[in-house]
Amino acid sequence: MSDQEKCQAFLKFIKPQIGQQIHVGPWLEIDQKRINDFAEVTGDVQWIHTDVQRAKEESPYKSTIAHGYLTLSLLPYLTESNHPDFFQKNYPGMTYRVNYGLNRLRFPSPVKAGARIRARTTIHQVEEVKGGIQICYLITVDIEGGEKPACVVEFLARVYP
Repeated sequence: MSDQEKCQAFLKFIKPQIGQQIHVGPWLEIDQKRINDFAEVTGDVQWIHTDVQRAKEESPYKSTIAHGYLTLSLLPYLTESNHPDFFQKNYPGMTYRVNYGLNRLRFPSPVKAGARIRARTTIHQVEEVKGGIQICYLITVDIEGGEKPACVVEFLARVYP
């Protein structure tokens, strides 16, 4: 089968899933250690993330909060796209996938230290690109018991035969 035929077969597989939620990930607790580790690695040590006492006294959230980009960086875990069986199940006939970027990214609600989050994934758009297929996923990161999500992002991936 040629690469073009593989792409066409994959399009037939994935297009019926547009608009459908395809995955709900596991809950993950965002503890202070994870927040502090992320702050150290990125150099973003703003007190609202790392100073528990000050955040308790001065923050409108009365707690430290996770960095928005920490939440974003956890998408591979939250979507389970790093699971060994993920690729073959979700991209039949394709050989590899690359992260292509983001269209829209919002952080509607902060993630307080100790909160649990999970991701829900919907296929938003699918289109052919040179040599492969581009998939736009709408990913919503929920906060357990929260009214608003922590993160809403249009994530772009490209898959190739």
